[in-house]
Amino acid sequence: MADKKKRRDFEDPFDFFGDDLFDFEGIRRMMDELMKRAMEPGFGELKGGEPLVSGLSIRVGPDGKPVIQKFGNVKLTSKGPMIADKREPLVDVIERENDITVIVELPGVDKRRIKLNTTDRTLTIAAPGEEPDFFKEVKLPAAVNSKSAKATYKNGVLEVCLQKREKSKPKPESIAIE
Repeated sequence: MADKKKRRDFEDPFDFFGDDLFDFEGIRRMMDELMKRAMEPGFGELKGGEPLVSGLSIRVGPDGKPVIQKFGNVKLTSKGPMIADKREPLVDVIERENDITVIVELPGVDKRRIKLNTTDRTLTIAAPGEEPDFFKEVKLPAAVNSKSAKATYKNGVLEVCLQKREKSKPKPESIAIE
């Protein structure tokens, strides 16, 4: 047990969890270390007033297992935390029987800047232009009909609803007996 309390390295961003997903003391130590390193010289090129955003979203997936997702503009590397060019927004993916809804937080973004692209298994969200730039590629839990996509944006929250691709139902066929 004493081994879990050792200082964690930043090579694996989720290494601070150890064997216990809800090691909140470990999370607090990791955040303290991140903030300490952020104040050191050489922590990337900070522009005046540029925020450091780093967070985790933890939820229970459809299989009952925890799903951990990171977001923000701080990338944890083997050389320590670095500021990324683009910020990853916080994203929730809600799968229902017939559709998938993706909810994305894009605070302060003009609706005209948002670019959405989809394939049958991914949704790419980009908001290039003025600061901050947002970018996220979301892997969808099921194949979708890309042409069915409907998106709304209100108060900094983007909601994209995609219909699942219909599974082909096998037609019963008669089998001749020889």
